[in-house]
Amino acid sequence: MVNVTFWLFVCLIIFAIGDVLAVATKARLSSVFVALMLFLVGFLTGVIPVDVIEKARLTELASWASVYVVFHMGTTINMGELIREWKTVLMSIFAMIVAVVSILLVIPLIGKDAAIVSIPVVNGGIIATQIMVNAATQKGMALAAALGAIVYAIQKFVGTPPASFFGLKEAELVLADYRAKKAEGLTTGSVQTKHEEEQKKTIYQALGLDKYYTHFTCLGVTGFFGWLAFWLQAKTTVNYSIWALLLGAVTSQINIVPPKILDKGRGVGLLNMAIFAGIIPSLGKINVGDLTTLAFQTIVVFAAVLIGTYIFIYMLPTWKFIGSRNLSVGIAMAQLLGFPSTYLIANEIATAVAENDEEREVVLKRIMPAYVVAGLASVTTLSIVIAGVFMEFL
Repeated sequence: MVNVTFWLFVCLIIFAIGDVLAVATKARLSSVFVALMLFLVGFLTGVIPVDVIEKARLTELASWASVYVVFHMGTTINMGELIREWKTVLMSIFAMIVAVVSILLVIPLIGKDAAIVSIPVVNGGIIATQIMVNAATQKGMALAAALGAIVYAIQKFVGTPPASFFGLKEAELVLADYRAKKAEGLTTGSVQTKHEEEQKKTIYQALGLDKYYTHFTCLGVTGFFGWLAFWLQAKTTVNYSIWALLLGAVTSQINIVPPKILDKGRGVGLLNMAIFAGIIPSLGKINVGDLTTLAFQTIVVFAAVLIGTYIFIYMLPTWKFIGSRNLSVGIAMAQLLGFPSTYLIANEIATAVAENDEEREVVLKRIMPAYVVAGLASVTTLSIVIAGVFMEFL
C-alpha cells in the first residue's frame, strides 16, 4: 500500500543507510553525502519521485523546524569558552572572510548566483545550507540551489584531510618540545573534565528550574522564542535565524533555559531530520545535463577556498596571530567541518601521535580547544548570520 507512511519510510531508510555506512566506515563516508547521492540517483533514474518529500508530508515540518534548531544551537554556545579562545575566534572569522573573498573571485567561472549560495554553505552547516537552498529555490534558481546541497554534502571530505594533516604536524611539534623538556611543569589535566567542571558551575539547575523543563515545556519555550524571532524579523528586517541564534545564546547564558534545550526536550533528532529533508527537493530540479556544470562549480568553489586559505593563512604572516601555521590552517578548515567533526579529528590526532595518556592530554590541550571553538564560532554561530545576510543578495 503506497501512502504517506510508505514515502516517509523511503525517506527515513535513505537517511538510515547514510548513517549506517558512516558508522561502518568510521566516517570516511559522510552520511549526508550518501543520503544526498541516493536521492539524486533516485530522482534522475525515476526510481524515487521528485516530490517524495511532499508525499512524505515533510515539507511543512521542514518549513518551521529550522527556527527551532537555530534557537537550540544558540543554547549550545558557551560564551566563556569563546572569550577564552578569542584569538581562535578571530582567526576563524578571518578564515571565513578568506573563503568569502576566494569564492567571490571565481564568480566569472561559476556565476554570481552559484557563488552567493555557496559562500554561507562553505562557512557553515545544515542551517546555513537550508537558508540558502530555500532562498535560491524560491527565486527560481534551481541549479544554484542544487549546488548548495552538493557543496554541503561533500565539504567534510574536503576539510578533513587538511585539518588532520596540519593538526598532526602541530601535534608532532608539541610532543617534540614536550619530550625535550621532559614535560616539567606542564598541566596534564583532562580537557574534557575541565569543560565538564565549568559546566557544573554555570548549570541552570542552580536556579531550581530543572524540574519544570519537561519535554513539552522545552518544545513550548523553543516555540515561543521561534515566534519571537520571526516577530523581530518583521520589526527590524534582520533575518529570523540571526534573532533565533542570539535569543538562544542569551537565554542560555543567563540561565533561564537549559543548554541544548531540544536534547532535553527529546526533539532535536526529528527536527534535524526535517531540516535535512528540506534541502532534498532542490536535487529534484536538476537533470543529467546539469551534472557536469555542478561538478565543475563544486570543484572551483573548493579549489578557491583551499588555495585562498593556503595563500592568506599559511603563506602570509597572518598565522602569527595564533603562533602556528599548522594550527591556523586547522582552525580555517573548521568551517568546513563543525562540531562534532572537529572534536573527533582532534581526538584522532592525539591518539595517533601520543605514546601514553599524558602525551595525549598534552596534544589535546593544544589542539582540542582551537578546533572545537573554531567549529563553534563558524558553523554553529557566524555562518547563520552570514546566510541571513547573503540570502538578500540573491
